[in-house]
Amino acid sequence: MDRKYFGTNGIRGIIAELITPAFISKMSSAIAASLKDKGTVVVGADSRLTGPFIKNNVISSFLASGNEVIDLGVVPTPVVQYAVTHLQAKMGIVVTASHNPPEFNGIKVIDDDGIEIDIEKQLEIEEIFEKERFSNVSWNENGSITEMNLNQEYIDQIKQFVNVDRIKKKAMTVVVDTGNGAGSVVTPELLRQIGMRVITINGNLDGRLSGRGSEPTPEKLREMSKTTQQIKANFSVAHDGDADRAIFGDENGNILFGDKSITLFEKWFMKHHDNKQFVTPISSSSAVVDIADEMGGKVLWTPVGCIFVSRKMISSNALLGGEENGGLFYGLHQSVRDGAMAAALMAHILAETEKTFSDLISELPKYHQKKNKVACPNKLKKNVMEHIASTIPESVELVDIDGVKLIYQEGWVLIRPSGTEQIFRIFVEAKTEIMANEIMKDGMNLIQTALQELN
Repeated sequence: MDRKYFGTNGIRGIIAELITPAFISKMSSAIAASLKDKGTVVVGADSRLTGPFIKNNVISSFLASGNEVIDLGVVPTPVVQYAVTHLQAKMGIVVTASHNPPEFNGIKVIDDDGIEIDIEKQLEIEEIFEKERFSNVSWNENGSITEMNLNQEYIDQIKQFVNVDRIKKKAMTVVVDTGNGAGSVVTPELLRQIGMRVITINGNLDGRLSGRGSEPTPEKLREMSKTTQQIKANFSVAHDGDADRAIFGDENGNILFGDKSITLFEKWFMKHHDNKQFVTPISSSSAVVDIADEMGGKVLWTPVGCIFVSRKMISSNALLGGEENGGLFYGLHQSVRDGAMAAALMAHILAETEKTFSDLISELPKYHQKKNKVACPNKLKKNVMEHIASTIPESVELVDIDGVKLIYQEGWVLIRPSGTEQIFRIFVEAKTEIMANEIMKDGMNLIQTALQELN
C-alpha cells in the first residue's frame, strides 16, 4: 500500500521543505481527527533545534480537537512508548527524525498499545489530511496540557529485568555516546543506578547534533572506541538521535554491527527462556538462524521496519526481536525498539559471565556484512524494483518479503528502497569478505543498470 507521507518509521523531511509549520499543523490535525474517542495524548521530542516549533504545533492541534495532552519534554522515543501504556493514553507523538541529520525532523505516531500505528491507520490519516476532515471543537471544549517527567519510572521498570546486585558486584565501566540526543537524559543515569561507572561522550543535549551526528555508524564512533581502550572499559554503547537503537563496542574498542549484538541477545535469551522465538527483519544475518538451530529455537521473518517486528512479536506471542541496525525489542519490558533497555541487558549478560565482550562475540557464527546505498528518486523506486526482479536468473532464489533478496550459494544481497530517504539500501552477507565485496558490486550494478535504462 503506497503512502505519500509516512515512511518506514513515521513522517520525516527537511525543515522548510516538507516540514513547515503549515504542514505540521495540518498533519497533526489529521492525526488528532483519526482518534475515534477523545482522551489523553502523550507528546515528547528529541533534542533537535526544530523540536520546539513542531512539538508546540502538535500540542496545539490536539488541544484544539478536545484532547488532554501530557508533555514529557525531551525524551527518547521508548520513554513516550512506555508512557502511553503506563498512563493508558489514547496515543503518543514523538517529534524526531531518529538517525537523520539535524536539518531533518518529523513525527512518529504511537498507538494506544505503545507501538507505532500500522499502515492502515497511516493511510487513514493521510486521507484525512488530503480531504481536510479535521475535528476541532468549540472554545469551551479545548483540552488542557500537563508537563510530566516519567524518566525515573521508566528507568525503574528496566531495572526490574536485570540483576542489579550482580552488576554492582562486577564493578564494570561503560562508555556511553549519546550523540547529543535524547538518550542523554536516560541511559547514563540508568547505567549508574545499576552500579556501573559511566563515562559519557557527546552527553549534552545539543540541537545541532554537533558532536558526531545522529547516526551511530562505526566511522563516527572512533572517539568512543579510543576512550574505551584508554580507560579499559568493559564495553561501550552509542545511541541514535531518539535512543531507540544501541550500537555496541567491545572492550578492545571494536565497534560491532547490530547483527552481532542482536545475535548475542538471541543466544542468551534462548538459553534462559522456554519461549525460543526470535523476530527479525529479512535484512538480518544468517547467524540468527544458526543460533536458533543450535538452541532449538525459531526465527520469524518480517519486512524491514520496527512496526513489523513489534506487531509480529505481539501476534506470535514472541518475547524477543532484533534489527541489524542495533534495535533490540525486549518484550518483557515492551515490544518496541529500546536503546536503554539494550544497554542495561548487555550489562546483565556480561555480569553473569567471566568472559569478556569480545569472548562472547567470538563464539557467534562468523559472517561478513557490507552495507551501501544508491541515490534514487522516489518516483523511480517501484520501476527499479520491477526491473531488477525481471532480470534475475531462475537459478537464483528470490525472496520478496521486503524489496528483493537474492540468495546465492556463497551469500545473499538485499536491495530495498528506503522508506525515509531517496535512496536504495543494499545489505550483503557472505562467508568471506572477498565474496561479500563481489556480491555488493553485483548488487550496486543491478540498481545502476536499472536506473540507466529507465532514464
